Amino acid sequence: MSDWLDRTRLMLGEESLTKLKNSHVLVAGLGGVGGFAAEFICRAGVGTITIVDCDTVNQTNRNRQIIALKSTEGQNKTDLMASRLRDINPDLNLNVYNTYLIRKDLDEVVNAYKYDYVIDAIDTLSPKVFFIYYCLKNNYKIVSSFGSGGKLNPEDIKVVDVSETYNCKLAYYVRKKLHKLDVYKGFKVVFSPEEKIGEIRTSDDKNKKSTAGTISYMPAMFGGYCASVVIRELIQ
Repeated sequence: MSDWLDRTRLMLGEESLTKLKNSHVLVAGLGGVGGFAAEFICRAGVGTITIVDCDTVNQTNRNRQIIALKSTEGQNKTDLMASRLRDINPDLNLNVYNTYLIRKDLDEVVNAYKYDYVIDAIDTLSPKVFFIYYCLKNNYKIVSSFGSGGKLNPEDIKVVDVSETYNCKLAYYVRKKLHKLDVYKGFKVVFSPEEKIGEIRTSDDKNKKSTAGTISYMPAMFGGYCASVVIRELIQ
Protein backbone atom coordinates (compact mmCIF):
# COMPACT_ATOMS: atom_id res chain seq x y z
CA MET A 1 0.00 0.00 0.00
CA SER A 2 1.43 3.37 -1.02
CA ASP A 3 1.47 6.57 1.02
CA TRP A 4 2.32 10.22 0.31
CA LEU A 5 6.06 9.44 0.39
CA ASP A 6 5.82 6.50 -2.01
CA ARG A 7 7.65 8.28 -4.86
CA THR A 8 10.45 9.35 -2.50
CA ARG A 9 10.68 5.78 -1.17
CA LEU A 10 11.04 4.44 -4.73
CA MET A 11 14.01 6.74 -5.26
CA LEU A 12 15.83 6.66 -1.92
CA GLY A 13 14.70 3.42 -0.28
CA GLU A 14 13.24 2.75 3.16
CA GLU A 15 16.50 3.20 5.09
CA SER A 16 17.08 6.72 3.76
CA LEU A 17 13.46 7.61 4.32
CA THR A 18 13.82 6.53 7.95
CA LYS A 19 16.92 8.70 8.33
CA LEU A 20 15.01 11.71 7.06
CA LYS A 21 12.04 10.97 9.32
CA ASN A 22 14.36 10.84 12.33
CA SER A 23 16.17 14.08 11.42
CA HIS A 24 15.64 17.59 12.80
CA VAL A 25 16.33 20.58 10.55
CA LEU A 26 16.28 24.25 11.55
CA VAL A 27 15.34 26.81 8.89
CA ALA A 28 16.07 30.44 9.77
CA GLY A 29 14.37 32.94 7.48
CA LEU A 30 11.21 32.18 5.51
CA GLY A 31 11.54 34.56 2.59
CA GLY A 32 12.16 33.65 -1.03
CA VAL A 33 14.93 31.16 -0.23
CA GLY A 34 13.94 29.85 3.19
CA GLY A 35 10.27 29.31 2.40
CA PHE A 36 11.08 27.03 -0.52
CA ALA A 37 13.86 25.29 1.42
CA ALA A 38 11.50 24.52 4.31
CA GLU A 39 8.85 23.16 1.96
CA PHE A 40 11.34 21.03 0.04
CA ILE A 41 12.74 19.35 3.15
CA CYS A 42 9.21 18.78 4.45
CA ARG A 43 8.12 17.17 1.18
CA ALA A 44 11.25 14.98 1.30
CA GLY A 45 10.05 13.52 4.61
CA VAL A 46 12.19 15.25 7.26
CA GLY A 47 10.32 14.40 10.44
CA THR A 48 11.10 17.41 12.66
CA ILE A 49 11.48 20.98 11.46
CA THR A 50 12.01 24.21 13.37
CA ILE A 51 11.18 27.42 11.50
CA VAL A 52 12.15 30.96 12.51
CA ASP A 53 11.11 34.36 11.18
CA CYS A 54 9.58 37.55 12.55
CA ASP A 55 8.31 39.16 9.37
CA THR A 56 4.88 39.52 7.79
CA VAL A 57 3.99 39.18 4.13
CA ASN A 58 3.87 42.36 2.07
CA GLN A 59 2.96 42.89 -1.57
CA THR A 60 6.58 43.08 -2.76
CA ASN A 61 7.05 39.46 -1.61
CA ARG A 62 4.60 38.12 -4.19
CA ASN A 63 7.13 38.00 -7.01
CA ARG A 64 9.19 35.27 -5.34
CA GLN A 65 7.96 33.92 -1.98
CA ILE A 66 5.96 30.71 -1.79
CA ILE A 67 3.68 31.92 1.02
CA ALA A 68 3.10 35.38 -0.47
CA LEU A 69 -0.34 35.87 -2.02
CA LYS A 70 -2.72 38.80 -2.18
CA SER A 71 -4.81 36.98 0.42
CA THR A 72 -1.89 36.49 2.83
CA GLU A 73 -0.59 40.06 2.96
CA GLY A 74 -0.09 41.27 6.53
CA GLN A 75 0.02 37.76 8.01
CA ASN A 76 2.97 36.27 9.90
CA LYS A 77 5.25 34.22 7.69
CA THR A 78 5.76 31.63 10.42
CA ASP A 79 2.00 31.04 10.75
CA LEU A 80 1.57 30.70 7.00
CA MET A 81 4.55 28.39 6.61
CA ALA A 82 3.49 26.26 9.57
CA SER A 83 0.06 25.78 8.03
CA ARG A 84 1.54 24.71 4.69
CA LEU A 85 4.00 22.27 6.25
CA ARG A 86 1.35 20.64 8.44
CA ASP A 87 -0.92 20.32 5.42
CA ILE A 88 1.85 18.50 3.55
CA ASN A 89 2.70 16.22 6.49
CA PRO A 90 0.12 16.12 9.31
CA ASP A 91 2.55 13.97 11.34
CA LEU A 92 5.33 16.56 11.17
CA ASN A 93 6.94 17.60 14.45
CA LEU A 94 7.07 21.36 13.98
CA ASN A 95 8.56 24.05 16.21
CA VAL A 96 7.73 27.66 15.38
CA TYR A 97 9.58 30.78 16.53
CA ASN A 98 8.11 34.11 15.47
CA THR A 99 11.13 36.10 16.55
CA TYR A 100 14.08 38.18 15.37
CA LEU A 101 17.30 36.24 15.91
CA ILE A 102 19.38 38.54 18.09
CA ARG A 103 20.89 38.15 21.54
CA LYS A 104 18.63 36.25 23.93
CA ASP A 105 16.30 34.92 21.22
CA LEU A 106 19.24 33.73 19.13
CA ASP A 107 20.72 31.84 22.05
CA GLU A 108 17.33 30.34 22.93
CA VAL A 109 16.59 29.07 19.43
CA VAL A 110 20.06 27.69 18.72
CA ASN A 111 20.17 25.86 22.05
CA ALA A 112 16.54 24.74 22.20
CA TYR A 113 17.14 21.44 20.40
CA LYS A 114 19.89 19.30 18.94
CA TYR A 115 19.64 19.96 15.22
CA ASP A 116 20.94 17.55 12.59
CA TYR A 117 21.25 20.35 10.03
CA VAL A 118 20.67 24.09 9.83
CA ILE A 119 19.62 26.18 6.84
CA ASP A 120 20.51 29.86 7.08
CA ALA A 121 18.26 31.94 4.82
CA ILE A 122 18.57 35.20 6.77
CA ASP A 123 19.03 38.23 4.53
CA THR A 124 20.23 40.90 6.99
CA LEU A 125 23.93 40.99 7.67
CA SER A 126 24.50 41.11 11.44
CA PRO A 127 21.81 38.58 12.42
CA LYS A 128 23.07 36.30 9.65
CA VAL A 129 26.68 36.45 10.82
CA PHE A 130 25.91 35.84 14.49
CA PHE A 131 23.45 33.07 13.65
CA ILE A 132 26.14 31.31 11.60
CA TYR A 133 28.68 31.84 14.39
CA TYR A 134 26.38 30.46 17.08
CA CYS A 135 25.56 27.41 14.97
CA LEU A 136 29.24 26.71 14.34
CA LYS A 137 29.98 27.10 18.07
CA ASN A 138 27.36 24.42 18.68
CA ASN A 139 28.99 22.17 16.06
CA TYR A 140 25.93 22.14 13.83
CA LYS A 141 26.18 21.36 10.16
CA ILE A 142 24.98 24.45 8.34
CA VAL A 143 24.36 25.57 4.78
CA SER A 144 23.98 29.30 4.23
CA SER A 145 22.31 31.05 1.32
CA PHE A 146 23.98 34.16 -0.02
CA GLY A 147 22.51 36.76 -2.36
CA SER A 148 20.09 35.67 -5.07
CA GLY A 149 19.05 39.27 -5.75
CA GLY A 150 20.19 40.75 -9.04
CA LYS A 151 21.01 37.28 -10.39
CA LEU A 152 19.24 35.86 -13.45
CA ASN A 153 21.08 32.73 -14.61
CA PRO A 154 20.56 29.59 -12.46
CA GLU A 155 23.41 27.84 -14.29
CA ASP A 156 25.85 29.96 -12.27
CA ILE A 157 24.64 28.78 -8.85
CA LYS A 158 27.36 26.99 -6.86
CA VAL A 159 27.72 25.11 -3.57
CA VAL A 160 31.14 25.68 -1.99
CA ASP A 161 32.85 26.29 1.33
CA VAL A 162 32.40 29.89 2.45
CA SER A 163 36.12 30.52 1.89
CA GLU A 164 35.69 29.80 -1.84
CA THR A 165 33.05 32.44 -2.57
CA TYR A 166 33.77 35.34 -4.91
CA ASN A 167 32.02 38.16 -6.75
CA CYS A 168 29.18 38.25 -4.19
CA LYS A 169 28.90 41.30 -1.95
CA LEU A 170 26.93 39.54 0.76
CA ALA A 171 29.53 36.77 0.86
CA TYR A 172 32.28 39.38 1.12
CA TYR A 173 30.69 41.16 4.09
CA VAL A 174 29.80 37.90 5.85
CA ARG A 175 33.37 36.61 5.46
CA LYS A 176 34.77 39.94 6.68
CA LYS A 177 32.66 39.87 9.86
CA LEU A 178 33.30 36.17 10.47
CA HIS A 179 37.06 36.73 10.17
CA LYS A 180 36.80 39.07 13.17
CA LEU A 181 35.26 36.12 15.03
CA ASP A 182 38.13 33.88 13.88
CA VAL A 183 35.98 31.93 11.40
CA TYR A 184 37.49 31.53 7.95
CA LYS A 185 35.98 28.33 6.59
CA GLY A 186 34.08 25.23 7.60
CA PHE A 187 30.52 25.48 6.29
CA LYS A 188 28.79 25.24 2.93
CA VAL A 189 27.14 28.12 1.14
CA VAL A 190 24.93 28.54 -1.90
CA PHE A 191 25.94 31.53 -4.01
CA SER A 192 26.22 32.84 -7.54
CA PRO A 193 29.22 34.78 -8.92
CA GLU A 194 27.06 36.15 -11.76
CA GLU A 195 27.37 39.91 -12.19
CA LYS A 196 24.33 41.68 -10.74
CA ILE A 197 21.89 43.19 -13.19
CA GLY A 198 19.18 45.79 -12.72
CA GLU A 199 18.94 48.68 -10.31
CA ILE A 200 20.14 48.73 -6.70
CA ARG A 201 18.14 50.64 -4.08
CA THR A 202 20.26 52.05 -1.25
CA SER A 203 19.18 52.04 2.39
CA ASP A 204 20.17 53.63 5.68
CA ASP A 205 19.74 50.26 7.44
CA LYS A 206 23.14 49.36 8.97
CA ASN A 207 22.45 45.65 8.39
CA LYS A 208 21.20 45.94 4.82
CA LYS A 209 22.79 48.77 2.91
CA SER A 210 21.08 48.02 -0.41
CA THR A 211 18.27 46.05 -2.01
CA ALA A 212 18.58 44.40 -5.42
CA GLY A 213 15.80 43.38 -7.73
CA THR A 214 14.76 39.73 -7.87
CA ILE A 215 13.30 37.38 -10.45
CA SER A 216 10.69 34.78 -9.47
CA TYR A 217 12.74 31.59 -9.83
CA MET A 218 16.17 32.45 -8.43
CA PRO A 219 15.34 32.47 -4.68
CA ALA A 220 13.46 29.20 -5.21
CA MET A 221 16.53 27.75 -6.93
CA PHE A 222 18.76 28.83 -4.03
CA GLY A 223 16.28 27.25 -1.63
CA GLY A 224 16.36 24.06 -3.68
CA TYR A 225 20.13 23.94 -3.57
CA CYS A 226 20.09 24.43 0.22
CA ALA A 227 17.52 21.66 0.63
CA SER A 228 19.52 19.34 -1.62
CA VAL A 229 22.67 19.81 0.48
CA VAL A 230 20.73 18.95 3.64
CA ILE A 231 18.85 15.95 2.23
CA ARG A 232 21.86 14.39 0.53
CA GLU A 233 24.03 14.71 3.65
CA LEU A 234 21.32 13.43 5.99
CA ILE A 235 20.88 10.19 4.02
CA GLN A 236 24.60 9.47 3.66
